[in-house]
Amino acid sequence: MDRRSFLRSTMYFTVVGASAGLAGCGNGGDDGNDGSPRGSYMFPQGVASGDPKDTSAVFWTRCLSRGPSTADVPLRLEVSASDRFETLAASAQLAATGVYDHTVRAKVTGLSPGTHYFYRFVAGQDSSVIGELRTAPAPSSTPAKARFAWMTCQDWSINHWGALELMLAEDLDFVVHVGDYIYESVGAAFQSGRAEPAHAAIALPDGLKQGPAVVANTLADYRTLYRTYRTDPRLQAVHARYPMIAIWDDHEFSDDCWQDHQTYTNANPRETARRRAANQAWAEYMPVDFGDVSFDLQNAAYDNIRIYRDFRFGSLMHLVMTDQRLYRDDHVIPESGLALLLGHDQAKGDDKVGSRYFVPQPLLKQFEELDTVSLKRPPSILGPTQTQWWKDTMKASTSTWKVWGNEVTLNRMWADLRTVAPPPYNNVYIVNADVWDGYPTHKAELMTYLKTQGIRNVVAITGDLHAFQCGVVRDNNDPATGTPVAVDFVCAGVSSDSFYHYLRDGAQGTPLTALVATPQAFDGLIRVNNPDFAYVDHDAQGFALAEVTAQAFTVTFHKVKPLNADGSKPAAPLLKKTRITLAAGSTVPKVEDNV
Repeated sequence: MDRRSFLRSTMYFTVVGASAGLAGCGNGGDDGNDGSPRGSYMFPQGVASGDPKDTSAVFWTRCLSRGPSTADVPLRLEVSASDRFETLAASAQLAATGVYDHTVRAKVTGLSPGTHYFYRFVAGQDSSVIGELRTAPAPSSTPAKARFAWMTCQDWSINHWGALELMLAEDLDFVVHVGDYIYESVGAAFQSGRAEPAHAAIALPDGLKQGPAVVANTLADYRTLYRTYRTDPRLQAVHARYPMIAIWDDHEFSDDCWQDHQTYTNANPRETARRRAANQAWAEYMPVDFGDVSFDLQNAAYDNIRIYRDFRFGSLMHLVMTDQRLYRDDHVIPESGLALLLGHDQAKGDDKVGSRYFVPQPLLKQFEELDTVSLKRPPSILGPTQTQWWKDTMKASTSTWKVWGNEVTLNRMWADLRTVAPPPYNNVYIVNADVWDGYPTHKAELMTYLKTQGIRNVVAITGDLHAFQCGVVRDNNDPATGTPVAVDFVCAGVSSDSFYHYLRDGAQGTPLTALVATPQAFDGLIRVNNPDFAYVDHDAQGFALAEVTAQAFTVTFHKVKPLNADGSKPAAPLLKKTRITLAAGSTVPKVEDNV
């Protein structure tokens, strides 16, 4: 590492400062060449950059020797304003060690704002593919626009990843991932559909049987998932072309998790070692800036990592990324508590319906009051410390648009079945209580804060639901009395099966079957019961693209086609686009379908 640029180095994270005019090293060059012949090293997961700021970014790769796979690999990061690398903006000597699965990540500081850079990694005479990124504009600048995509729920095991091909056809400043980058399970009931032929079945080395599924249980398992997902050439290409800002949701650890608890059964057991393994694998494979977040393997707790952070793009946009799993309280109606009421098995049973899905509203209110007494505060998703950070960050922001990287749905999703369903189904239901609807007092606290502090132009970019939605969010859930304070744009999953399919399958054999007989029937039910929706499509896969100007926040939902009848990926994946425009100062989205 150049002495002028060295700042700090640890086993898993290196920081270097850019130095203008460093001589280029050619194709491999002499610096760091260990004399090995060309072809001695490989980069099987490609390259990635992430967490772009005005003067810094993080660069990532995984490098292996074609000899003994456990051998450490010395390599060099090169960053340049030219794809020919004649002159380097930064250079850093690194080591890909088995301790971190041969992954490396380095932060380069002192870069120029709003500048296009190229980067590569060199081991011996072997070079990785060339990646590129654009740094954020200077904080004092007023950029004309920002253009980014966000994505979520890319289940390797089902459907196809054609959405990534469409994303690669765009000209983007960066990509945001709002969670479910991997799925911890293989062979689960919700993964029973076909996947494109390019995605062969995954075998976990230490996987734990959980019903029909096998779930990741060890660091080796979670690493296997990330390694496999990152072999897809389309995902590699997205990482190489655009810097990524990533946060996790539940499947990076365990479905519908909270803290270090899994929810496969009513018992919700703690699995601290498993949580820590999931934390480490995420930290190893995501290009995140550990100058902003923290990760401490010596800390034996489940929360040995902190990943919530924020990004500014001139005076135009402030992106606030939160963690909605590591600090959240148990679901307001615990599965074991519901099982006790119903006379079911409190340990081995699975009472997610009634506790997390299709939850009677009066029962949720009753349990939330009990939890508030027990916790001495209302149950929350963000936890007290992160909640205060969110409030302080939103209040202090001077950007035109405050964009919340928000993993789970803010939009109200209720279903009033009192006049359309027979007993005992004739009730008002919270359709999904794993999201903000399931923590109503905490949601109201945050939305009321936006109102009382006069914080405007708040937009949430959301994932998790496996659906496209756009809706107005109020300080209270009553459309007749609540004040609009934000707009929630929900992106469908890249490939995960749709929310509609889950509900349709779950309702079979019940009096609710007719309500989910078709996607249109379910969409209609949701719109009738929740008039603040501007758009819904609960049977979709794809991604979302945002174009941000001082005048408007414009989102285009890209919906992709399903697999062909023979199980192959459609050659032209796009099914339709829906454009939704939110004018600055407004909370009334304007929808243009089939654009």
